[in-house]
Amino acid sequence: MPATMNRANDEATEARRAANNAVDHGQNAFDEAIGAAERKLTEAARTAERVLREGVDALRSQTRAYTDNAGQHAQDAQRYVMERVKERPMTATLTGVGLGILLGLLLSNRNK
Repeated sequence: MPATMNRANDEATEARRAANNAVDHGQNAFDEAIGAAERKLTEAARTAERVLREGVDALRSQTRAYTDNAGQHAQDAQRYVMERVKERPMTATLTGVGLGILLGLLLSNRNK
């Protein structure tokens, strides 16, 4: 019997070693998978940041063109109005008073 017990004990020890090796191998594989996932996520975050930065820069340049254009139109409109007021100051004054009265009437009726 002791020989059978020694053999069983040796087989149990060998099985324990194999199980420990399998666990170590699984842990190593898991650690490698986690590392690879972290690298891919970091790369994806960098790519997303770069794409967003490029999009914002493109939007900024387009918006700058529109604001410059709108500013030019506002200056042209102001210049036009100033010229008309200088040509006919009385007409401009009466027009301003008339618009003020009209807006006052519209706003006063809105509150009722």
